[in-house]
Amino acid sequence: MSAIADFLAMLAAERGAARNTIMAYGRDLDQAEELIGRKLDGASPAELAALGKGWSALAPSTLARKISALRQFFGFLVDEGLRQDDPSHALPRPATRRPLPKILSHAQVEALFATAEDEASNGTPGAVRLLTMIELLYGSGLRATELVSLPLSAVPRDAPFLTVIGKGGQARMVPVSRRAGKALKRWLAVRDADSPWLFPSRTGHLSRVRLFQMLKELAVRADLPPEKISPHVLRHAFATHLLEGGADLRALQTLLGHADISTTQIYTHVDSTRLVRLVNERHPLARRRASD
Repeated sequence: MSAIADFLAMLAAERGAARNTIMAYGRDLDQAEELIGRKLDGASPAELAALGKGWSALAPSTLARKISALRQFFGFLVDEGLRQDDPSHALPRPATRRPLPKILSHAQVEALFATAEDEASNGTPGAVRLLTMIELLYGSGLRATELVSLPLSAVPRDAPFLTVIGKGGQARMVPVSRRAGKALKRWLAVRDADSPWLFPSRTGHLSRVRLFQMLKELAVRADLPPEKISPHVLRHAFATHLLEGGADLRALQTLLGHADISTTQIYTHVDSTRLVRLVNERHPLARRRASD
């Protein structure tokens, strides 16, 4: 096996990296090796520094991912004794900013749900399924992959929680709202009883691609811009609207399944209006001036 293959195998076995992450890192390392023109594990600092020219047209986020893959790769080589020095210090250091998530207003969410509820009112299985899925995306903050791959066993009989397997194979308990609970009961009554998946398809469970398509189609029927609607946008709306309602950032981190709270903190930038109001209403000096 090559050094790259060994590194990717370590990511899967020891770190529990997701398949998509492993594939992306593999592509990044293979492309770097092609640019250098020889085996990546023997690259010099000068050769790594020269990669910046070949990557000059890339988006900052893509460049940051490639650099992260290379740094981890060379750290692995050093840890395994396959190389004595770590040349990754010569890699370019792009200044990146985490993009603000797309936001849906309360009115847009209400329009989306009104259309889904109206379509599900006749009990059509496809419409009931879609309503259940958007209830879980917006009401529980699930990722698209987490939602479509839910096994039927993840739905408890009594407790209002779902057991979700998130990134890196980490399990977490996700609360299910009363609305989502009612939609789940409706869906369980009409779904295919022979499938082990909560949202089955002909070959297994519903795909992420099909979920995206269904949401775009629903957005059009709800007279909303389809480019503004996706599973991740509904997850962002869940987080933002919870913060608007006074949710604690640590609690939100747990609900979203973020390993690092810095990922969750992006929503504090989104909810700036509430933060200004919070300072004006809750700061001791603000209350003191009001009393004066």
